[in-house]
Amino acid sequence: MTTETDSSRWIRCFRPAPEAPLRLACFPHAGGSAGYFHPVARALAPEVEVLAVQYPGRQDRYREPCLESVAELADGAVAALRPRAGRPLALFGHSLGAVLAFEVALRLSREGVGPVGLIVSGRRAPSRYRDESLHQASDSRLLGEIDRLSGTAAGVLDEPELVRMLLPALRADYRAVERYRSRPGAVVPCPVLVLTGDQDPLTSLDEARDWKAHTTGDCTVEAFPGGHFYLNDQAPQVISRIAGHLRGLVAGGS
Repeated sequence: MTTETDSSRWIRCFRPAPEAPLRLACFPHAGGSAGYFHPVARALAPEVEVLAVQYPGRQDRYREPCLESVAELADGAVAALRPRAGRPLALFGHSLGAVLAFEVALRLSREGVGPVGLIVSGRRAPSRYRDESLHQASDSRLLGEIDRLSGTAAGVLDEPELVRMLLPALRADYRAVERYRSRPGAVVPCPVLVLTGDQDPLTSLDEARDWKAHTTGDCTVEAFPGGHFYLNDQAPQVISRIAGHLRGLVAGGS
């Protein structure tokens, strides 16, 4: 049984909104942490209560072992979210987080407490695979890829101590997402909004459009200018689009 203490290890609520009609659980990218979603929580409150998922092995969970499979991460997140299923829940994830949000949606749906909507960003459909082995690469190559994708704040990779703390979680996350294979025919029973950068080297528009095969609901694909971390440069526009989508989910459920 999951205790409140267990749940609080996985979930950060930066802007509690107990009267909000909807919660949005947010899943970070590889190497990311719950703190990435501070701006989202600030922008959406009090209409939406944002629950930011904190994976083991980073920030205040730094001393915990990193998990190296999507299944383990999804199971942990589901156990933490289950006690909070009293209000309608939507899920958002970027890159690795998109895969996790999808797997969490599948698990919660099987339990009868599935999300009212799924928003995925910067990730190809679960049925679209690429031959990737970056998790087996040298530290310098792994960090070089993160730098190429603009996946860290400016200056982080110039600080040896920060790099030392980042690497274990980063490598574990890449190992999880690169070895991930979805169950054939896996679909969620909720609408899916797919957001992507039009120059993302990790997700083509065709790969993003194939999310439609993974839902029995509506699937909308929208491209923003930019690469894999387009949402950093387009934050106001992306958050506005998410807010509008969530308002539609609330209206549709009322």
